[in-house]
Amino acid sequence: MRIRTITTTSIALLLCLIVLVNGCSSAPAPSASTKEQEETGRTSEPKKGGTITIGYPAEPDSLDVQKSAMIASSLITSFMGGALVYYDPQTQEIKPSLAESYSISEDGKKWTFILRTGITFHDGTPLTARAYKYTLERALDPGTASPLGEYMFGSIQSIEAQDDRTLILNLKQPSAQLLSNLWDASISQPLSREAVEKHGSEYGRNPVSVGPWKFENWKTGESITMVRNDAYQWGNAFTKNQGPPAADKLVIKFIKDNQTMMAALESGAIDIAANVPAKEVKKYRDSDKVTVLERMAWGVNFLEMNTENEILRDVQVRKAISLAINKEAIVNGVLQGEGEVAHSPLPSSLFGYDPASAEYGNSFNVEEAKKQLEAAGWAMTAQGVREKAGKPLTLNLLSSENWSRPSQLVQGMLKSIGIDVKIQTLDQATLIESAGKGMFDLAIVGYVDNDPNALSLFFHSKQINSLNHSRVNNKQLDSLLERGLATINQKERAKIYADIQRIVIEEAYWVPLYMEKEFYLVSDRVHGVGLQPMYGLTLQDSWVDE
Repeated sequence: MRIRTITTTSIALLLCLIVLVNGCSSAPAPSASTKEQEETGRTSEPKKGGTITIGYPAEPDSLDVQKSAMIASSLITSFMGGALVYYDPQTQEIKPSLAESYSISEDGKKWTFILRTGITFHDGTPLTARAYKYTLERALDPGTASPLGEYMFGSIQSIEAQDDRTLILNLKQPSAQLLSNLWDASISQPLSREAVEKHGSEYGRNPVSVGPWKFENWKTGESITMVRNDAYQWGNAFTKNQGPPAADKLVIKFIKDNQTMMAALESGAIDIAANVPAKEVKKYRDSDKVTVLERMAWGVNFLEMNTENEILRDVQVRKAISLAINKEAIVNGVLQGEGEVAHSPLPSSLFGYDPASAEYGNSFNVEEAKKQLEAAGWAMTAQGVREKAGKPLTLNLLSSENWSRPSQLVQGMLKSIGIDVKIQTLDQATLIESAGKGMFDLAIVGYVDNDPNALSLFFHSKQINSLNHSRVNNKQLDSLLERGLATINQKERAKIYADIQRIVIEEAYWVPLYMEKEFYLVSDRVHGVGLQPMYGLTLQDSWVDE
């Protein structure tokens, strides 16, 4: 799981949101080279050399995969990493990757992985079971303060490295989510203990892993550069190229402004524009110089509310806010219709989504929103701002530059029912940090994940002061979230998550806003670019035509 605070078209999955255990079927989105072949009938032979430059709208806070919850960090570190298993988007199966094979005991509590031989870290040290043991124990160590370690690996009781190749995970109880977590090439990638100890607190600026790209440098506020890992020979079977990348370098340039991003693409300063707003995409649909890649988001964008705020403790106020927001208007105004209204905290195509949420959710109803506020004792004044006991109904909304438009729309919608909203614009890392500490009233963020247990991060009481920004402390919800993680039977698990969604919606902890399409524009100079689950771009089959 990663917190999404980057842009109004952010990261997600392919054309259909794919469920790992019980999902829908979908063909992978076409790559840039596939489109070229379809339109011209030509095929091109990959060439070695050159640089691929990606324009990205956010800069990561750290490249230590266990200390960041940002999508920007995940995208970049996924290029440098690998995982025990991988998700094959063509067959929708989870298959061995850095592991040669794996087995799960009959009771579901002992997982044994046999690692492949010959895999080395970027610093030359070998990948062993002991390295993985160190990695997972570091993620779970409270001293690491990982925002995602407990969520990803908390079902593990103990870890054994029987020999260099045999890794054993002993679970507290069967876990319906762990296998899907282990294919995350970002946070689940192995770490070089030597590199972590060598760099200490600066490891996040000097990451080392086992993937096709090696870290070279980070120019703060400008770019991160990676170079080809010539030793790489352990690519996954669904890519044509299982060895080193063809390009010499991969550069991620941080470009927050959309117009600057488009100008950089037009001038050739970047080859790929990531997370492009829908309004910028139309003119490139028929371009012979740029390929448009798109997919639906694997997550939900939402307005979260701090339930410890004196005003927002009242569920009637929270419901009024939810009822006052016209989600269709946001989808049309911000996404140009390239999205879907969200009724639930889970995306509609993810396993566990409750279709009934569209019926019992807090649908747009301004008059009912006003009634809720009146019932809560908030009276309208001549100035158009409600008051109670002489106190105005004023709330602060945290936003980032790329969320300015939806924030403004929400501000206007809440003004119509007498709520005065002040927008505070922060950089994304600061926004997440402030929300995690409860230093906010309202905030617009989003998330991506491949399992409905993502909701435990946002609503379990043990995540207060971390990703439970709304500071929800509901014992019934805690119990359901714990059962949802441990339940293997899919029908029972779906029922548990339906109950969870109903509580979240009835208590109005969030206003689920929308699911969106994500767009990437690829210059005809770069071939073989595709889309991958979770973090967007896949470049293993890419090459540069100089």
